[in-house]
Amino acid sequence: MGFIEIFLTGVGLSMDAFAVSICRGLQMRRGVNWRHLLIIAAFFGGFQALMPAIGYLLGSQFKDYIVAIDHWIAFALLAFIGGKMIYDVVCDIREQKDACECCGKQQNEDTADDHLDVRQIALMAVATSIDALAVGITFAFLQVNLLLAVTIIGVTTFALCALGVLVGHKFGARFKNKASLAGGIVLILIGTKILLEHLELLPF
Repeated sequence: MGFIEIFLTGVGLSMDAFAVSICRGLQMRRGVNWRHLLIIAAFFGGFQALMPAIGYLLGSQFKDYIVAIDHWIAFALLAFIGGKMIYDVVCDIREQKDACECCGKQQNEDTADDHLDVRQIALMAVATSIDALAVGITFAFLQVNLLLAVTIIGVTTFALCALGVLVGHKFGARFKNKASLAGGIVLILIGTKILLEHLELLPF
């Protein structure tokens, strides 16, 4: 699994966090609060980097027992995660949820800019990074460079979440579902590529 695959995996994994960041940006009605933006991006990027590391360590314990089917496990996990993201988008559109419901918004609109619930941000960062834990397990099977992988994923998520806050403030929630849909498709394609490579079915 090379740099491009890891980067695309990071992009795919960060789409949930990106969508939540858009919602947070919607709450900044008086202008972009750069301190809040950095805190949000740091939490999401940090947890998105931490979870694959934990998954990698867990997967390393069982790697020797399932090396013969590791590519099927990688495909199944990535396809499941990507499929779930796509399913959530479909449900979100069908139910016509409020654009900011994913944030668990509880603040009054007049004070939303002045207060950032760090505990709430931390909980959302954990919730949106659970998928990365499963991906970290696949990294152990594929012998991915852990330090490189978590750095790429963390930095990618940080940058996209910072962008998400700005997008939410500027354009609203129109890109939230599109981002999650694209992320799901990317993860499924990467999982398929890994499977085909190990089965030697790719022509290149």
